[in-house]
Amino acid sequence: MTVNKCILIGNLGRDADLRTTSGGMQIASLRLATTDRRKDNAGQWTDHTEWHSVVAFDKLAALMERFGKKGKPLYVEGRIQTREYTDKDGQKRWSTEIIAGEIRLLGGREDSAGATSDRTGHNRPEDSRSADRQASKPPARATAKADDYGADDDIPF
Repeated sequence: MTVNKCILIGNLGRDADLRTTSGGMQIASLRLATTDRRKDNAGQWTDHTEWHSVVAFDKLAALMERFGKKGKPLYVEGRIQTREYTDKDGQKRWSTEIIAGEIRLLGGREDSAGATSDRTGHNRPEDSRSADRQASKPPARATAKADDYGADDDIPF
């Protein structure tokens, strides 16, 4: 048995880049920054930032088009994939990416524009409730999983 799973919590380094294939599939490219604090040899605290390339497809890509803005905190769960390509000079290169299976928008209500998502990953506005009930709720999060899309479409019941 093998496992290829990656969990990252970080901040977007730029707005999500969305494109659509000729077949109609949406693809979002993200740059996610994670930062560690370390003491250097002199005993001073320094930050070390690691940049991750994340790729999201279809509904996750649409979620990122709407909410994936520079600086936003994200939870990303997915698998690591390395692909080989040839650059413009004819040199072989490799790129390591995280293929997103789940993305959660983190932060306060203003970060996700008051959107949450239901079990199917469709974003819906917060329903109107009294101010007391709204104040007692945890911050809204927009969540989507790759498995939530189309998995039940072929089941006839």
